[in-house]
Amino acid sequence: MYTSHEDIGYDLEDDPKAKKTLKPHPDIDGGWAWMMVLSSFFVHILIMGSQMALGVLNVEWLEEFHQSRGLTAWVSSLSMGITLIVGLGSGMAYLPAVVMVGRYFQKRRALAQGLSTTGTGFGTFLMTVLLKYLCAEYGWRNAMFIQGAVSLNLCVCGALMRPLPPGKVENCPREEEPCALPAYSTESVKSGPLGITEDQDRLPGNEETGCDLQAQECQGQTCDRKNMCAFQVLKTVSQLTVRVQKGFGDWYSGYFGTASLFTNRMFVAFIFWALFAYSSFVIPFIHLPEIVSLYNLSEQNDVFPLTSIIAILHIFGKVILGAVADLPCISVWNVFLIANFTLVCSIFLLPLMHTYASLAVICALIGFSSGYFSLMPVVTEDLVGTEHLANAYGIIICANGISALLGPPFAGWIFDITQKYDFSFYICGLLYMVGILFLLIQPCTQMIEQSRRKYTDGAHV
Repeated sequence: MYTSHEDIGYDLEDDPKAKKTLKPHPDIDGGWAWMMVLSSFFVHILIMGSQMALGVLNVEWLEEFHQSRGLTAWVSSLSMGITLIVGLGSGMAYLPAVVMVGRYFQKRRALAQGLSTTGTGFGTFLMTVLLKYLCAEYGWRNAMFIQGAVSLNLCVCGALMRPLPPGKVENCPREEEPCALPAYSTESVKSGPLGITEDQDRLPGNEETGCDLQAQECQGQTCDRKNMCAFQVLKTVSQLTVRVQKGFGDWYSGYFGTASLFTNRMFVAFIFWALFAYSSFVIPFIHLPEIVSLYNLSEQNDVFPLTSIIAILHIFGKVILGAVADLPCISVWNVFLIANFTLVCSIFLLPLMHTYASLAVICALIGFSSGYFSLMPVVTEDLVGTEHLANAYGIIICANGISALLGPPFAGWIFDITQKYDFSFYICGLLYMVGILFLLIQPCTQMIEQSRRKYTDGAHV
């Protein structure tokens, strides 16, 4: 699970003094790295775009099955939650698509992540329009069948992904010459076992002896072949056993050992933020189509859906926030916190809007501020380092999956009780605020450490 120097983009090169030094890999921040961005972009279109467009199908399911909002929302939340928590299905393609972009970029990592994850916005916009058309023409069942067929293009995206090639060692020390095999003369080659030559073997007295020796030689070769096959099988089994033990040991030490990620207090706080935050982003996509119908705004929404506004501004938000976070004078954490505060304020304001124009403005704020998702891999790497990025980001995605699994049914259950979506957004906004409080631990800890250092320096003076 952990990465080596080659995985993070460095090659080993020998100098004239035979000392190994590190040089940047040619594919880092260029070359095939942009193909990784393109592949990740289409993965986000096919996976996250399809997930965020499930609100269209949610309306169809409510009309056909006549169940409560809370129960119907479980279908959409299970689709997103199981993907992110268990990693089955599309989840097996989503996590590598995010992590591999981080492996191929060093200087412009935030921008690269922003460009690749804009596929979520493009996918939401395209899939929303596509599902609406397919549901109207063929029904929701056939629409899901066609959507699944389109998702087979994930195989092409996976084919574009490849690990960084191992480092090339130049000017390697000259290896020892292989031992020369002893040369045999023509007579010795023709000689049979025990030095009996071919002419001697043809003598009448030696015919019987030669046949016996040949039979013994054939039996010996057969036994040697069987022994070699058995040895190869045992060797393969032992190598697999060692690899499994090593992999399990790395996994155990990474999660539960002395170097466990859970001993990092800031990372644990980040996990709690992920548990509370993601549902506030998912709920509008699932329930907005029905909110529009409750407000009698279906005609205006059909012209330009509110979820499409979120998707389009989500694209610009990821690119702009990623570019701003790459500036040397800007802290990634500050950009991340400001975007989170903007999103939670938009969630609180959404129930107060009852016209299409006001809802469009709030949806634009939600879409742009939610662009901070492109910064999540960068923030995670700042907390745990490149070596543990894959494990750490997998845990964060799992926490997001739990949030996506429970959030929409919770909002639907509150609607079933109050017959309003207002309290659903208010409660989710409060839970989001709790998650932001966990994020504030990082800057507060830095401020306390800086004040302690100033006090210690002043005391020494």
